[in-house]
Amino acid sequence: MKTRDKILYKSQELFNARGERNVTTNHIAAELGISPGNLYYHFRNKEEIIFQLFLMYESSTQSLLMTPSDRDLTYGDKIVYFEGILDNMWEYRFLHRDLEQMFDGNPALRERYRNFARLILCQGRLIFERLAESGLVQVDEDAIEALIINIWVITSSWISFLHTSGIYGENADINRELLQKGIYQIVMLEAPYLRGEARDKLPEMKRHYGGITPPAM
Repeated sequence: MKTRDKILYKSQELFNARGERNVTTNHIAAELGISPGNLYYHFRNKEEIIFQLFLMYESSTQSLLMTPSDRDLTYGDKIVYFEGILDNMWEYRFLHRDLEQMFDGNPALRERYRNFARLILCQGRLIFERLAESGLVQVDEDAIEALIINIWVITSSWISFLHTSGIYGENADINRELLQKGIYQIVMLEAPYLRGEARDKLPEMKRHYGGITPPAM
């Protein structure tokens, strides 16, 4: 693996584990066993590393949400979308947790993210339109608009919600099981609109993504 790629993947690992604010370029260089000067040869600063990691996340998300042009969407496709969203939330959890602070020192990232958000919302609309054509959902235009915005809010803010709310325990570690609860919220948002196989398998979906429950209030 090239040094540039090693820097990116080690940065992603450290940001996820410690939080972006708690990791410096010196930490990254030390973890890799390279000099800070070597790191700066590839990236001028930490903001540039973050921007490149975001581009990786952006590309992964766009690829995930593509719709097939040669066939109808299936219930299996819905599972692929859900699992892909979950994987991205986990692999790039530092972005979901620390994004607003990162915007402050990275205006290029802010602008790129806003364009990305608009594109993903359009892809989300297309997915629901295709699911409707396949008979897996029944939803009108107003409901589609609300669903895709609410799904975006959940996927982009769920990790921050877990950190700030303490709903699953004051010092609960963020793990994939807790992230699955975010997918569960999406499942429940969609539930009233499901039809056919998607509706038949709703109990199975709820069991799979429901996971642990919050402590009693």
